[in-house]
Amino acid sequence: MSTSSSASPPPPSPPDPVPSPTRRELNKAATRQAISDSTLELLRSKGPGKFTVEDIAEAAGISRRTFFNYFSSTEAAIASVTHGFLDIALQQFRLRPADEPILESARAALVELADPMTVSPMAELFSLTQASPLLARSELEAWDHCTEQIIAAARERTAHSPAGDMDELYLRALAGSVISCGRAAMEVWFRRCGTDLSAESLAILRQLLIDSMGLLGAGFAAPSPAALETQFPAPSAAPHSPERS
Repeated sequence: MSTSSSASPPPPSPPDPVPSPTRRELNKAATRQAISDSTLELLRSKGPGKFTVEDIAEAAGISRRTFFNYFSSTEAAIASVTHGFLDIALQQFRLRPADEPILESARAALVELADPMTVSPMAELFSLTQASPLLARSELEAWDHCTEQIIAAARERTAHSPAGDMDELYLRALAGSVISCGRAAMEVWFRRCGTDLSAESLAILRQLLIDSMGLLGAGFAAPSPAALETQFPAPSAAPHSPERS
């Protein structure tokens, strides 16, 4: 008499291998990076609103027409610095196992960015845009764009999952929460470190980004007082000054 056993569900299919970029794609990526780098340098040296598309094109060694093949305005070129960091993080996200929870993958992707200097351009841009309402609005638009990129990356994962398509509400709420946590980490870092872009300061920012994903994954369970004291130590008392007679 034969016995029957329930078959275990098949393992999730591995992601399709990512094809190597063509020379044309590499050249386009290099041009885009040159524009982003030149824009950040001009923002650093001249300040917000004090340079033009022509200035960026000249600094990047391209024509004005070529600039508009990549970006619609100086603000869009500035926002590309934030996009650049997200692209690096998403590359790490896509390397994670397809059956891993999305938040765990997001946190692991940030952990993989071991060099604190990886976040340097985004951190510098964030600090430079705080005093400019116009650039702050562009920065918000960049984060909104990042939300759509996260949604796209999560949808790519569901294509290899036996569960099928992910619930749209869950997907958009999750992506929005990830971005909100990222912004919260940036704001806490800026309040603590200001415009300090040293390796130590950037290591703090990287850890705050990782911790923010951990908080989201844990359902925002309140940290213990001891953990709060470790993350946010009380400021040291100001030195006592003698009273004037």
